[in-house]
Amino acid sequence: MRQSKPINSDRPKRTGFVFTVLIIALISVFLISFMLGRYPVSVIRVLEVFASKVMSIFGLSPISTVTPEMEAVVWNIRLPRILMACLVGCCLSCAGASYQGVFQNPMASPDILGASNGAAFGAALAILLGLANRMITIAAFVSSIATVAIVFLVAKYAPGQKTMNLILAGIMIGSLFSAGTSYIKLVADPSNQLPQITYWLMGSLSGVKLKDFNLVVIGAMVIGCAALFAIRWKINLLTLGDEEARSLGINTNRLRLIVIVASTLVTAASISVSGVIGWVGLVIPHIARKLVGSNYRYLIPASMISGAVFLLIVDNFSRNLLATEIPLGILTAFVGAPFFVYLILKRAKTF
Repeated sequence: MRQSKPINSDRPKRTGFVFTVLIIALISVFLISFMLGRYPVSVIRVLEVFASKVMSIFGLSPISTVTPEMEAVVWNIRLPRILMACLVGCCLSCAGASYQGVFQNPMASPDILGASNGAAFGAALAILLGLANRMITIAAFVSSIATVAIVFLVAKYAPGQKTMNLILAGIMIGSLFSAGTSYIKLVADPSNQLPQITYWLMGSLSGVKLKDFNLVVIGAMVIGCAALFAIRWKINLLTLGDEEARSLGINTNRLRLIVIVASTLVTAASISVSGVIGWVGLVIPHIARKLVGSNYRYLIPASMISGAVFLLIVDNFSRNLLATEIPLGILTAFVGAPFFVYLILKRAKTF
């Protein structure tokens, strides 16, 4: 579905103001998130914990009002989860915005090439084999990358338009891996393994620890987001169509490959640590587009910040709304599904 108006023509007049508001919102939600939970902690105490950690690094005596329990809650439990929520929201939103530009389709999302289905299969298989949590993360990441690689191979050798081939191959290969996941659930131990697989598939950040911030996952997120941020202005040219982009001297095949690889990296890394969290990569880019316009020079960073704020807010509801934690995938679906209906009804006016 090609967008009906030139991407480069609608630079907003108040972009700076919008980014200022988004950054303030991110900082505010970030600090407030430390206060929410079964163990109440004020903003002052949170800042004292961080100051105490910095002082200990330089060999100074920690602040006396910081108790071991407070430090454990803030530093070991809430900080990893809050940071990971920001990273995952940022990555999924960035990938979703990039896919929508590459495929010229406002309904494109990070799982369009089967990355989510591949990650789910890898994680389910690792759980079935009884592997440790770190190996489950690695299995999900590797399986997600492998799934998209298979999609590329199928699309490469299939006749016809390459972009459409990628979408069709993504649907087909994703369905195969989804069937594989269903079979694993069928043969899994119903008292132990099946609940773990089911919960992983619904998405959650409850088990995130500081040790989960490893070089593989964080490296993939940083490299992928940095690449998309660096070439964000070129994505504008892809939205104009291949012929017009080539007339401007752009190698569309190479550029499309770079964008898809970078988007796949951040998607695979995000899903591997959080499980399957849908709708973020579809909903947030459209909200960001309403705020800053369709120019990818502004859309990519706006999507990153908005995604971080959104998933952080959703995660706060997830761990505080009820006595038992609500999986993130359920809450994002409550937001995403109505918004998807809105896009269908308004797409003629919006795109």
